[in-house]
This record gives sequence, structure tokens and C-alpha cells, in this order.
Amino acid sequence: LQTTSFAFAAILADGSVVTWGDALFGGQSFTVQRQLKLVTKIAATASAFAALLEDGSVVTWGDPKHGGESSAVQHQLENVCEVEATDGAFLALSRNGSVVTWGHLLWGGDSSAVQQSLQYL
Repeated sequence: LQTTSFAFAAILADGSVVTWGDALFGGQSFTVQRQLKLVTKIAATASAFAALLEDGSVVTWGDPKHGGESSAVQHQLENVCEVEATDGAFLALSRNGSVVTWGHLLWGGDSSAVQQSLQYL
């Protein structure tokens, strides 16, 4: 179970996800519902969710400014083993050690200045 400021997301026993609450804060996941299968973890910012799937891919929904929109980095979200969040941004760690961030730039969504250092995670 994870929460944003005004919504919840829960992983069910079959690996699917149910959401409820304010749609602006990720409470409605109908646009990505078909992708939310075999979910192993959910992370949340203040207004968006990111689901890590068993195959290492990541599905996002909610407020685009706070990480609910990940199309710009989607091609990098493969073989992910961990997803974490601040109030406004997400971080994904891949099995090869690479790190991808997205979301609000002031809350960690832009890690380009330290990307070289992140290779050692």
C-alpha cells in the first residue's frame, strides 16, 4: 500500500493494482490499468505513483509534474530493481547499476549534475 497526498494504491494478491482517491493525485489509474500486472512494488510522490513490475519495467500515473509522466525516460526504465520517491520525483535503479530520475526538477527529478557519481551505486 502506498499513498500520495490524496490517493491510495494497493497491490492485490494477484499482482494487480487498485487505486482510489483524488484523480489529480493518482487515485484513478484506468489509463494504465492494463499494464498494472505482476506489480512487485509501488512508490509514491505527493501526487503520482510508480509501479515496478516483475519484468523490471516501470508504469507511472498521476500528476505529470511530480513523476506521473515518464515517457521521456521510459526507454531507460528496463531491468529496474528498485524505485524510490521524494515528494516530487522518482528514482529507478537498474540491475546494471544505472540510475534514472524523473519528475519535478527541484525535488530530484534531474540528476544530470551528479550522474557520473551515481554510476557507483
